[in-house]
Amino acid sequence: MKKNDRQQLIIDMVMLQRKVLSDQLSLELNVSGDTIRRDLNELDDKGMLTKVHGGAVSSIQKLFHYNENAVFNREKKKMIAAKAVPLLEEGMVAILTGGTTNLVFVSNLPKDLKATIYTFSLEIALQLTDHPNIETIFIGGKIRKKSMVAIGIDVFQNLSRVHADICFIGASGITLNEGITDEGYEIALIKKAMIEASDKAISLITSNKLSIRHNYSVCPLSEIDVIVTDLNADNTLLDAYRMEELLIL
Repeated sequence: MKKNDRQQLIIDMVMLQRKVLSDQLSLELNVSGDTIRRDLNELDDKGMLTKVHGGAVSSIQKLFHYNENAVFNREKKKMIAAKAVPLLEEGMVAILTGGTTNLVFVSNLPKDLKATIYTFSLEIALQLTDHPNIETIFIGGKIRKKSMVAIGIDVFQNLSRVHADICFIGASGITLNEGITDEGYEIALIKKAMIEASDKAISLITSNKLSIRHNYSVCPLSEIDVIVTDLNADNTLLDAYRMEELLIL
């Protein structure tokens, strides 16, 4: 097979599957691993795809193909994801906020899960394209470039038309007296609207954010049904939250 034909096949496979592995390409195209690496390097240089560890993704996906090793508190967030994944059941309609905890959560969802997910996070919306049975609806608006989420009146208008079974809220801080708080006023208001649009609210929060209070209120603890942390459910740091009749995972 000529080099140009082989590289076109690689491009076609990446576009179709969104992500391919080098070993898979080597086997299917019957060429060496070194040949595949050279092909991927050339195609990456031309902007035809994005080379990642162990393979390649569509050039469109490089916006959201995050480096898992660069995620702060990665292991804690993977523990949270493992506990939270069963809460999103088959056929549910869910709302997700942004943040790397929710990003790790969606990356761990089963590939065969059927659900509908609304999110204002561009990164999460794109990450969900790896899940063929999840209908992903991006709640559009003006993009806040720092956090890659949509903000503005359009987001509130879109949320007003949504009724979700469950909402997964990433939290910047949580305290007994103030509940969930956020560093940004507009993001806090959007998260509040997401909770109001949902039957059940789940807070995904790493333990370093417990007893942390920020300037803007999202909701009191009474509006949260479940708190999912990286700690064991019987950890003494969670005793006070259990007394609020919250389910702790």
